Amino acid sequence: MNYMNKRKKIVLSAAALIIGLIHMVPFYILVTTALKAKGDFSSKWVFPDKPAIENFSEAWETANLSSAFYNTSIITVFSALLLIIFGSMAAYPLARRQTKLNKFIFMLFVAIMVIPPLTALVPLYQLVVDIGMMNTHEIAIFNNVAAYMPLAIFLYAGFIRSTIPKELEEAAKIDGASTLGIFFKVVFPLLKPVTASILIISCVYIWNDYQFAIFFLQAEEVKTITVALAGFFGENANRMNLVAAAAIMATLPMVILFLLLQKHFVKGLASGSVKG
Repeated sequence: MNYMNKRKKIVLSAAALIIGLIHMVPFYILVTTALKAKGDFSSKWVFPDKPAIENFSEAWETANLSSAFYNTSIITVFSALLLIIFGSMAAYPLARRQTKLNKFIFMLFVAIMVIPPLTALVPLYQLVVDIGMMNTHEIAIFNNVAAYMPLAIFLYAGFIRSTIPKELEEAAKIDGASTLGIFFKVVFPLLKPVTASILIISCVYIWNDYQFAIFFLQAEEVKTITVALAGFFGENANRMNLVAAAAIMATLPMVILFLLLQKHFVKGLASGSVKG
């Protein structure tokens, strides 16, 4: 029995390693391409003898990535903050008060999750034009919050139900704490794992959003990183070393975010989807 379990673990570990290596191949090619000097047409599999580090600074200036990073960071940070604050506050009563109305509202949020966001693009675009919010950070933030709020509520509600004991809240209530006090002083500090999961999922999608950004953020001063990269690629298709360098810089913030929050990610995602 122990032999079979050990053998199973070895097979699963080997499979995970192979899958990981396969996923690393595109990133390796991206790195080797980014480090090639101008005029270097050697194989993409060969790491250059003299890495051209200056490609990164040239790509940063040529693609105007400073402005794109600023715009994307503003949109991502404020969208994530609103998702965490309002998503957790909305999920708390839905998780604790099992009324028919709350159950209906919760199921409505779950149903919204399966609707493709692009189905609302045409009426949303017309609304944005009518209210005069084209090319503003605010419209991108509001759109992202609306798009990912159902997921945040779903995960927060599931986590609260399955992980946080009601006795903690009852003890705080006996001590005279208000509902808001109980939430922010007792419940919210315990939501770190699921908050990390929501941060990673939402931030990655918001940071990499292209389908809405290309319609609502067309002005040069508000372009996000994905729109800037798309334009940069179109203008420099014959200089893939610069395009690859820009792409690497665009991915680094989300890689760093995942590395910082990865220990909470799996726990929060698993707990948040249980009893949701």
